[in-house]
Amino acid sequence: MADTDVMNAQPRDRAGKGAARAARRAGFVPAVVYGDKKDPRLINLNPAELRKSLESGAFFATVYSLKVGDATERVIPREVQMHPVKDVPQHVDFLRVAAHTRVTVEVPVNFINEEECEGLKRGGVLNVVRYGIEVLCGVDDIPQSFDIDLTGLDIGDSVHAGSLALPSGVELTITDRDFTIATVAAPTVVAEEEAEAAEAAEGEEAEGVEGEEGAEAPAEGEAEGEGEGEKKEEE
Repeated sequence: MADTDVMNAQPRDRAGKGAARAARRAGFVPAVVYGDKKDPRLINLNPAELRKSLESGAFFATVYSLKVGDATERVIPREVQMHPVKDVPQHVDFLRVAAHTRVTVEVPVNFINEEECEGLKRGGVLNVVRYGIEVLCGVDDIPQSFDIDLTGLDIGDSVHAGSLALPSGVELTITDRDFTIATVAAPTVVAEEEAEAAEAAEGEEAEGVEGEEGAEAPAEGEAEGEGEGEKKEEE
């Protein structure tokens, strides 16, 4: 189920772009907490603490206990705005949550038992289609991750959404198809060798056809020569 981690923040007095820029110059990441029919709360985050949470891989699927001074609120991240050049967080939006709150979150996927995957042992490649699965659930029911067992899968096998073991109260947001999560693909080298072999075979067939056509041409020439000889003898 969802982790509840602690994140510290400082109150921010003013809203607007100017105040946000001032917070960044002071070494903070501006953020806002909204929802639960309460007024928005403006805060500043420690960039190192925020970066550590972002690198966890489960930032958007984690419920945080946000400490602002003497107050504490349960929140879940909803959006992070990144700098277009420096690729560092510029602003964060948090949603207040309660026990009854249902949210749409993307849960990370972990692939386990790769050493027991027949296809990978034979040189196949794991082609990951989805690194996260979007679900709808209560904030206390958010899965920490989905573990995909690769044991016994061979080249050409696929893992689909229907194979997921969904906890109680957790629903997939995509329900109209059994979408693919990952496949075990043939090695690129083998595929290239097969393609080259097919091209070589086609080339040999083409040369054979040209050779047969070339063999017929002299026969026609001989026939024409014989005809001319006969005419000369008659003359």
